[in-house]
Amino acid sequence: MTAEKDLHTLLATMHPETREGEFVYVLWPHGRPLAGTIAAAVREAEGLAVVLPRAEADSLGLGYDFVGAWITLKVHSPLEAMGLTAAVSAALAEAKISCNVLAGFHHDHLLVPVADADRALEVLHELVEAHGEHKPAPELVLRSEQPADRPAILALTAAAFAVSPATGLPVEGEPEEVRLMAALFDCEDYLPEFSIAAELDGEIVGHVISTRGRVGELELLGLGPIGVVPRLQRHGIGSALMKETIARANAAGERGIALLGDPEYYSRFGFVTSTSLGVEAPDPAWGVNFQLLPLAVWPGGVSGTFHYAKPFDSAQSAA
Repeated sequence: MTAEKDLHTLLATMHPETREGEFVYVLWPHGRPLAGTIAAAVREAEGLAVVLPRAEADSLGLGYDFVGAWITLKVHSPLEAMGLTAAVSAALAEAKISCNVLAGFHHDHLLVPVADADRALEVLHELVEAHGEHKPAPELVLRSEQPADRPAILALTAAAFAVSPATGLPVEGEPEEVRLMAALFDCEDYLPEFSIAAELDGEIVGHVISTRGRVGELELLGLGPIGVVPRLQRHGIGSALMKETIARANAAGERGIALLGDPEYYSRFGFVTSTSLGVEAPDPAWGVNFQLLPLAVWPGGVSGTFHYAKPFDSAQSAA
């Protein structure tokens, strides 16, 4: 195989592929015979650093701090080719994804955090497209959810919440948000016009639902869950779903929207701490994370505790 040296051609023709499994870096105990399936090794003055499957590290009782997904850049680059790994590392860094580069004789390899694997592949494919033949970007379509969409939306929700937004750790089993979403579809407070799907090139890549909530007799919207497929997070799809929800709510004469989330993120859409508008959270422990967006017909003088649709009661009890 002839090795390619031109950077533009390397970037345009590389094919990122994920190796199955999870991998870890460990410092091999001094004097211990090598064992297990070691995928890479670097001898340093401080000792021998090896990369091997996580399951084998666990079985051998070896400690580690980093769990990575292995991505191989399937393009034959010679050792003297310049700029490939720099371009790849820069693209991932811009997407706030860390990576460790391993240079092989035939290919370069990346270890990225497991939670960022799908997003890293998306970034790499975008890098390939940017250096290849220009193709128009597919248009994001925002539309009302249909019953036939629900299996895809539940699968999307499972993927979006596979890593807990609260702890940053993988969730064991099916995320609670999947059960909640399924229950919201069937509850009496379901509002079909506020269940919005984001579709890209025929694939549902994002979804947000708002159901009927109340403060006393005042009807409001309770927003959530909102999810985007992991590989397209931080691409503006969540923002587009939020803006579409707000536009539909204003057009329908809704009074306001309540949600639980990060104030730094949701303040950009006009959300404020609910207590500043006289509304208490269903759970006082939520504090400033429970927020409200007063819409054009917000009545003022509101006082009381917000109540979500009934399925949220079960979700709170489980939490």
